[in-house]
Amino acid sequence: MGLRRFLERTSIFLVVMFLYVSGEDNIVVRTKNDQISLLSFMKDIVSDPEHVLENWNSSGLHVCNWTGVGCNLARNRVIQLDLNGRSLGGIISLSLANLSSLVVLDLSKNFFSGWIPGELHQLFKLKQLSLSSNLLEGDVPGIFSSLHRLVYLDLASNRFTGQLPASLFCNGSSMLEYIDLSNNSFSGVIPWRRRCQLTELKYFLLWSNRLVGQIPRALSNSTKLEWLDVEANLLTGDLPSDILDKMPKLQYLYLSDNNFASANGNTDLNPFFSSLTKCSNLQELDLAGNKLGGEVPDTIGHLSTRLLQINLEDNLIYGSIPRTILSLVNLTLLNMSSNLLNGSIPSEMFKMRKLERVYLSNNLLSGEIPSHFGDISHLGLLDLSQNRLVGSIPDTISNLSQLRKLLLYDNQLSGTIPPSLGKCNNLEILDLSNNRISGEIPNEVAGLGSLKLYLNLSRNFLEGSIPLQMGQMVMVQAIDLSSNNLSGEISAQLGSCIALEYLNLSSNRLQGQLPTQIGNLPYLEVLDISYNNFSGTLPKEGVFESMTLDSLQGNTGLCGQISGMPSCFIKKKKRRSIIVPVILTLLTTPILCLFGYPLVLKIRARRLPGIFGEDEEEEKGRSKYPRISYRQLHQATGGFNSSSLIGSGTFGHVYKGALRDDTRIAVKVLDSTMGGEIPGASFKRECQVLKRTRHRNLMRIITACSKPDFKALVLPLMSNGSLESRLYPVQDSGQGLSLVQLVRICSNIAEGVAYLHHDSPIRVIHCDLKPSNILLDDDMNALVSDFGIATLVKGGGGQNTTVFDSSTFSSTAGLLCGSVGYIAPEYGLGGISSTQGDVYSYGVLLLEIITGKRPTNVLFHEGSSLHQWVKSRHPHNLQLIVREALLKSPMPSNINSVSSNKIRLDVIIEMIDLGLLCTQYTPSMRPSMIDIAHKMGWLKEHISNPPFLIIDEDFPEIDNSG
Repeated sequence: MGLRRFLERTSIFLVVMFLYVSGEDNIVVRTKNDQISLLSFMKDIVSDPEHVLENWNSSGLHVCNWTGVGCNLARNRVIQLDLNGRSLGGIISLSLANLSSLVVLDLSKNFFSGWIPGELHQLFKLKQLSLSSNLLEGDVPGIFSSLHRLVYLDLASNRFTGQLPASLFCNGSSMLEYIDLSNNSFSGVIPWRRRCQLTELKYFLLWSNRLVGQIPRALSNSTKLEWLDVEANLLTGDLPSDILDKMPKLQYLYLSDNNFASANGNTDLNPFFSSLTKCSNLQELDLAGNKLGGEVPDTIGHLSTRLLQINLEDNLIYGSIPRTILSLVNLTLLNMSSNLLNGSIPSEMFKMRKLERVYLSNNLLSGEIPSHFGDISHLGLLDLSQNRLVGSIPDTISNLSQLRKLLLYDNQLSGTIPPSLGKCNNLEILDLSNNRISGEIPNEVAGLGSLKLYLNLSRNFLEGSIPLQMGQMVMVQAIDLSSNNLSGEISAQLGSCIALEYLNLSSNRLQGQLPTQIGNLPYLEVLDISYNNFSGTLPKEGVFESMTLDSLQGNTGLCGQISGMPSCFIKKKKRRSIIVPVILTLLTTPILCLFGYPLVLKIRARRLPGIFGEDEEEEKGRSKYPRISYRQLHQATGGFNSSSLIGSGTFGHVYKGALRDDTRIAVKVLDSTMGGEIPGASFKRECQVLKRTRHRNLMRIITACSKPDFKALVLPLMSNGSLESRLYPVQDSGQGLSLVQLVRICSNIAEGVAYLHHDSPIRVIHCDLKPSNILLDDDMNALVSDFGIATLVKGGGGQNTTVFDSSTFSSTAGLLCGSVGYIAPEYGLGGISSTQGDVYSYGVLLLEIITGKRPTNVLFHEGSSLHQWVKSRHPHNLQLIVREALLKSPMPSNINSVSSNKIRLDVIIEMIDLGLLCTQYTPSMRPSMIDIAHKMGWLKEHISNPPFLIIDEDFPEIDNSG
């Protein structure tokens, strides 16, 4: 018995040992196979600018320690490959299918091209597949029938075509929580049948595709859904009422820009809004651009009190605005513009105290403007234009300290312009045109130095002269006072509106001679003075040289050299004797030299400030920065003469000059009389940023000059001016920028801002990215400048947006937003700034560079943002934008025309895609500046040293021959 038991135990032991050794060897083999598969994947990578995969070739480094690779430590198996945002280019190798234990595959935000390998269906354990923001194309293979554990799928922002794979919805994973297939070119219906259930689904994003048909009823089984976005497709059918009433957790619903209809033949909105009353967590609702019919039902007032935004723009909704809407007390955006609404505006709207933006334009609204609008303290935009409103403009509007845009044009308003509007110190757009307003232009309104975009008072019954105070609008880009009864002469003070591009004074009773100062405005492109009573000789300076007869006709006393105008008779002047002036000069000069000059020096030594003032921290920096006195600055700029003026901004003027050693400088002089934030705080903030940050793409400081009555920054003069001056030259100087230069400039900007957000000793949010704040050095490298409203933040990583609680860095909420057209939508309230706000501004900048359209121009002429304008044409109607961008870009001489066009076309489309990603409405969905810098760096390499290229067949070859 003993021998038998011994043999039994021994055999069991040997079997266990055999199995153990065999298992260990098997694990080693499988680990080796994982390593071989990854190396095979690496061979198909043709671009690795950051050397991300460099350590994959290290023989001494275990595969689990390779960049982007994660392992199950117990079994040494690769379970994660995360190479998100690494600027890698190439194709996705089918060898990845051999990573049989893979749980996470994230290759998003790279430059992978080609197709998704069908072999990936072998990754049975995969839970996350992220391939978004690449150059992938073709059909998506039906791999999902095998991926039963998949929880997260993101294929957004690629170039996929064809129909959505049915296996995604049927026979696939019932565990899917996140599906994002947006911003592609998918067509056909959504192949989701009722028997197919995705009960765990929380996010379903299909926006910006070419999908048709109805929203599938099977979606009603996804009762945990929080986010549904199908905007910008070709979907039809009734609004999905019977689906939404089964989604109590729904927070975001975007159905805009489709072909949906309301119930009962597009006449009844009540079933839809009734179904939404069960969505107790609803925060945003967007139904714009569907041509929906019917009245807004009273049930809208029963929606979730958490609702923040409602967008019903561009539909066929009629009837009055229901007073029940006043129950939505947390609403920040109400957009019901471009409908058929009638009746009056509810006077109790002041109860919605959190409103930031109200759009009710292009309707049939009547009655008076409720005076209680002035009680909505956070209101930043009020658009009541193109209605039938009567009465006067309420005085109480002046209570809106955050108001930036006031649009009341095309109504039947009467009375006078309230002088109290001059208290709206943050107002940037004021349009009261085409009304029945009379009286004079109040001095207080004419002196609104905060106006940045335009002032339009045309087509009214205004009288009197143009106030001298209008010269204080140093940032305004357009002024239209046409078709009024204005009289008197044009003041030379208008020549101080240095940013002015458009000035229309036609059809008034203005008289006298035209000031030459207006012709010297550096950016003025359009000047219309027709049908007035001007007289004298037409000046020859600036815009006067390029004026046409159409903009001058109707002034019978005006003469000049323009074809069709009467010539001027020049009367010979008598020659004056120069003997007396010469004698006086000879007598007075010795006296002045003996007595006057020393006295002047003594007075200036007492009164004028020197370098750095008396600030303790700045005193410590005297040895670090060169000493430049006020007198030197005064001499270098010709006494701060207007001929040396090269720019104006919120906090002062910038002059060019040259020191005695021929060093060319730019002197930014703070104007303490200008509106906005406390000037001293802005000056200190910019000093701190410039002194503490060091990067090749950030403007450096030479020195500073500070006293109580004078503050200036001395900076190097950039010989090539600003990016704005190159994008919009005053005349056709032949100094346009090639696409190669533009891509390099955009890459420079991204690197500079990424440094501010992530790597600077003090984290900085710029808050005002725009072309005029980007300067170009001798080599056309871009430098980010103007940190007057920058925000300094605590912490690292660039994501913490807590503002320093210090008087040195104090900011008013109204100044955190930046400039019109570049402001992130979340800044509507003037809230705390964030790095994502800079990302939004950068995205606008990209779209502006490619389209050649100022964001302000699109807003002025088309009533939408630049983002919306481009998005409405993306991705299928970009031909015109791309064609114009290609025609503006000079052809490189060292590359044949076909390959050059393909390379430039690819880069242009990628920049448009990136611009749209950066300007997404939700901040959390925008990329970081680090990711942007990586992508722009890759594009810079791509266009400078082009590799192989994938081309979208929707865009034909472009003929550059003219």
